[in-house]
Amino acid sequence: MKMPTHIVAAGGIVEDGQGNILLVKTRHRGWEFPGGQVEVGENVIDAVTREVKEESGIDIIVSHLIGVYSNIGTYKWFDGVTNIPTKVMFDFVCNPIGGELATSEETSDSRWVAKEHVLDMVEAPAIRTRFQAYLNFDGTVQYMDYITKPEFELKVKRDI
Repeated sequence: MKMPTHIVAAGGIVEDGQGNILLVKTRHRGWEFPGGQVEVGENVIDAVTREVKEESGIDIIVSHLIGVYSNIGTYKWFDGVTNIPTKVMFDFVCNPIGGELATSEETSDSRWVAKEHVLDMVEAPAIRTRFQAYLNFDGTVQYMDYITKPEFELKVKRDI
């Protein structure tokens, strides 16, 4: 039996308490909320805290989980050769506790955006869908699975 391979990732929807959300502009996907892969030996909470700091310069504390997502599509990485494994993502609402806006090797801009204008900036359908889950959050964690290539398709959406 072949061992399954998954990428585990975490996203941070950072609220500043004044109705603004932290967005970063990535080189490949455009505007999105910060996040990324969990590294070997790292837990999910530490990963989202690290990723937000690395991509935006902002220090955070995690408040609560709002969604679990699986990108179940199979497609090639940017090199056109490497197969991308299934990705499992955990999205958290976070609060800023320090730091200053900055960019990184992965981001070309970072800024606070009024919550009602976030979807005007975010183009990637998967990120838009996940942000909409945040906007609709009623205390129940959402689970969704989808594919992103050749085009975005939501396969499953349910409360957990």
